[in-house]
Amino acid sequence: MPTFESPVLYSFRRCPYAMRARLGLASSKQQVELREVVLREKPAEMIAASPKATVPVLVLSDGAVIDESYDIMRWALSQNDPEGLRDYTEDTLIRIDELVAESDGPFKSALDRYKYPNRYEDITREEQRELGAAFMQKLDKMLDGQSFLFGDRFSFADAAILPFVRQFAHVDRDWFWADEWSNVIRWLEAFLESERFKGIMMKYPQWKSGEDGIPFGK
Repeated sequence: MPTFESPVLYSFRRCPYAMRARLGLASSKQQVELREVVLREKPAEMIAASPKATVPVLVLSDGAVIDESYDIMRWALSQNDPEGLRDYTEDTLIRIDELVAESDGPFKSALDRYKYPNRYEDITREEQRELGAAFMQKLDKMLDGQSFLFGDRFSFADAAILPFVRQFAHVDRDWFWADEWSNVIRWLEAFLESERFKGIMMKYPQWKSGEDGIPFGK
């Protein structure tokens, strides 16, 4: 396996999974070499590291590979968690994992079918939007009276779920912002306006084999 001076992150700016990974790395202050991927021209190095060939892929300095976004977040924050994104009781961490599993499972399934209905058979866009809306309503209740999902500080759950709420909101902005989940809208808008979000959404040129990547994370 190849080795690197610092971990290498294959990323794509607009992918919510890659956003999630970058949020974890940025919070942990773990510097990586970011290689921005164009999905129609996936680099051979990324495919060799992870045959599933989807971003994000993190190749550690010893050549070990982490290719699930949630696991990249876990790894980063296990190295350093200065904001305390995972500084919760064991019971709360279980609840966080369960909520993220719901986001990654039923909600993401509905989101994909709502955004790309022509790719699926025997579904209607409206039904899938309503399934997604049910998750928004659940989050809205959680956010009632507090700034974030598990209290008054940004947590692992917020970082893991907000990129997908952003994607859901942008499918039909007029519909989303007109609905009755005012707490979700407040939460999302605060995130989109934050230095945290701006910091992970800087534009980088496409990485080419043989080039250096962009230092990211410190």
